[in-house]
Amino acid sequence: MDLEAVALISRLKYRYLRALDTKDWVLFRDTLIPEATATYGEYLRFEDREALVSFMEVTLGPHMLTEYRCGQPEIEVDGDTAAGVWALSDTVIIPEDGMLVRGTAFYHDEYVRDTAGEWLISHTGYERTFETVISLKDLPSFHLTSNKWDLLVNPPAS
Repeated sequence: MDLEAVALISRLKYRYLRALDTKDWVLFRDTLIPEATATYGEYLRFEDREALVSFMEVTLGPHMLTEYRCGQPEIEVDGDTAAGVWALSDTVIIPEDGMLVRGTAFYHDEYVRDTAGEWLISHTGYERTFETVISLKDLPSFHLTSNKWDLLVNPPAS
């Protein structure tokens, strides 16, 4: 087993997730090859990196708060290609819609090592095992006490 490749691929996946949560679309783009494809559930399919990045930037913009966590990696390396399965747990808060979404899934990824030796994602996607949606109105004690993106959009008055 190529433990160095497994460690580098794991770091790549964590960077991918951090980029989503921090809305760092340049970093997110840099985790993918230009021809990267993605499939999320039954209906979301992307045939290249730019389509995927554009969708994420609009859909997961500052109006959504996200926490994506992956673990339990099962990574198989074969030379300059690899495949991985990851357990995903995610939380999404949509303050303006008063919604909280929680779910789990399994990512199925494919990776390639470029000529510089860097691992990149060539395909990513997941199948949900479950997803729940909760109205924040049903949780009267729920208060959002910090929101990095709200402060950027609506800075406090001086």
